[in-house]
Amino acid sequence: MPAPPPPPWLGGAAIATTGRLLAGHRLAFGRPLLAGVHPGASPVQAAQELFVAATVVLAHDGGDDPRLIYANRAALLLWRRPWGAMVGLPSRLTAEPAERQSRAHALEQARSRQALTGYAGVRIDSGGRRFRLENARLWTLRDGDGQPCGQAAAFATWWWLEAPRSGSPPPLAKRPNLVGGTEPGASVLPLKD
Repeated sequence: MPAPPPPPWLGGAAIATTGRLLAGHRLAFGRPLLAGVHPGASPVQAAQELFVAATVVLAHDGGDDPRLIYANRAALLLWRRPWGAMVGLPSRLTAEPAERQSRAHALEQARSRQALTGYAGVRIDSGGRRFRLENARLWTLRDGDGQPCGQAAAFATWWWLEAPRSGSPPPLAKRPNLVGGTEPGASVLPLKD
């Protein structure tokens, strides 16, 4: 029987993105994105550790209307979207319309400086519930030739600005299946190199 395919965060593109995320953060801030993920770790191990980290980590490509190319489990849970709905989403849609101009300004500042710390803003989950994030780090992603190919953000401090609305997704009594849909139980697979 053939082995099941890896989850999307352990696929080739996601592993490459993880490498760019970790290298870009180290270059921008002079320290690792996550304590314990060392430059010598296998790419699969680094991808798994970044995915399960408590710090929210997202990245988008360098297009005119950038689309998300990475979201770790903390980001998927916060935005209440499975991987397939989050990755590929225009990143501007993570913020409500009134917040998009200030978000774009911060991303432009990060782009011109290569990195930015202390960013704060308001975002919305998939059901429209608003939350505030604080002390985010924004940095540039680079391709194999050192050229900018996107941007990333990481933050650990956030809080809800309102109670759940009627019709909003229920509190996370069940953990979403991060590949798609909702199912009870964990969806992180054991590491295999």
